[in-house]
Amino acid sequence: MPLNIDWQQILLHLLNFVILFAGLWLLLYKPVKKFMRERQAKYEKMDADAHKKSAEAEEKRAEYEKKLAAADAEIEEKRAAARKEMDAYEAMRKHASEEEAASVLASARESAAREKERAVADARSEIAGLVTSATEKLVLHESASEAYDEFLDAAERGEGEDGK
Repeated sequence: MPLNIDWQQILLHLLNFVILFAGLWLLLYKPVKKFMRERQAKYEKMDADAHKKSAEAEEKRAEYEKKLAAADAEIEEKRAAARKEMDAYEAMRKHASEEEAASVLASARESAAREKERAVADARSEIAGLVTSATEKLVLHESASEAYDEFLDAAERGEGEDGK
């Protein structure tokens, strides 16, 4: 043993190292490796689930946006229809009010014409009565100026045929 090397000791240390390495390999490395694989698989699964849920959420969002756009279009369509209906109703009411106004105006003109005719007829009959009364008084009375004065007084008072 030239350098004081004991091969038996080296081999024993080497055997201890191999046994220690095999024991640690079995006790620590394999379970840690297995735990790491399971953990990686778990996180990959969670990531895949998250991507799947994100894709589903995106699809639902797109679907809701389509529904919202369709609802907005339907609302706008209904507004346009209601506006159209309101315009038609307004035109109908305007036409009806114009017809009613024309009817009321025609009725008022007709009533005014009847009133005018009646007033003219009343005035003619009153004038005829006054003329008749004046004529009678002229014929029956001696003085024409006295009868004329009575006629004018009666006309000013608005007396009719009955001489009240």
